[in-house]
Amino acid sequence: MPLTLVATMMVRDEIDIVPAMIEHHLDQGVDLVIVTDNASVDGTTDVLRSYVETGRVELHHDPVHRKQQGVVVTQMARRARTAHAADWVLNLDADEFQVPVDRTLTLRGALEATPLHLNAFTVPVTNLVGPAAWSGSGIGRLAWRDHRTEAQLQQIGIHAQPTPNGMHRGETDVTVAQGNHFVSLPSNGQPAPEVATEVLHLPWRSWAQLEQKVINAGRSYESNPDLRPSPRHHGMLDYRRHQAGQLFEAYLARTPLRTELERGEADGSFVRDDWLAEHLRGLVGRALRPDLLGPVVDPAQDRPVPDDEHADGAERGRDLLAAEEA
Repeated sequence: MPLTLVATMMVRDEIDIVPAMIEHHLDQGVDLVIVTDNASVDGTTDVLRSYVETGRVELHHDPVHRKQQGVVVTQMARRARTAHAADWVLNLDADEFQVPVDRTLTLRGALEATPLHLNAFTVPVTNLVGPAAWSGSGIGRLAWRDHRTEAQLQQIGIHAQPTPNGMHRGETDVTVAQGNHFVSLPSNGQPAPEVATEVLHLPWRSWAQLEQKVINAGRSYESNPDLRPSPRHHGMLDYRRHQAGQLFEAYLARTPLRTELERGEADGSFVRDDWLAEHLRGLVGRALRPDLLGPVVDPAQDRPVPDDEHADGAERGRDLLAAEEA
């Protein structure tokens, strides 16, 4: 009997990337994506309704903005088991693409070869980065794996590389922690290296996307005093930069210049990886909704920041970030 694979996603204002995330995981063998829309206002809700019509997306709505991701994802993860008999559950964000390390496999193939008795395991997350843009999904532009050291990241206002995601077998009483990094089920080990998976993450796709994401997150934390993020929590640091009128310069500082990417390729801090862009563009012809996926992967929809403007803003940003540490 084939495994049932269910992904969950809580989303708010991610129209630039949502079709790609859904199409990718369905193409990789996920049976159903359970989505909770957190009162999006940018058209994301309409996109999700279009996918509901395909029968491969189940849509729920939660209009509350109190940074309640852990509670909502837990509900979806439990429903994946109780309503859909999920064997494996992938709890993902809209900007995350889980894929086997061995690209000759599909996600379904890798998970079919992963024993269910492992119960739960972690999946490494790698950021894909590239030059800055005013708007656009970044598919194709964000084509470098970010291997900068913690010290290098802290110089540009980032605390560390992303924490691995936690995925788990379907269980009726599972609890998923805020951020999808930890689950309540005990782990009995990791998958064999030949069927390991990873998550490709596109966190800083454009200035328009980052600004809206930071405002949404900051106001949601303000609305929920029961949550107490670390003073160095990346979302709250960015929100304070936004309030101080310094977020744009911080965005340019953390987004590598083309010259930095060239140097990074030489020393290993950036590794070119075009797989995701090529994969997503290749999906358009067989997508459930090519009319929605096509524009997301079209490089013409990107509005890059000119190199000289990027360089000037990044220099100001590094000065501002250094002052934060002083």
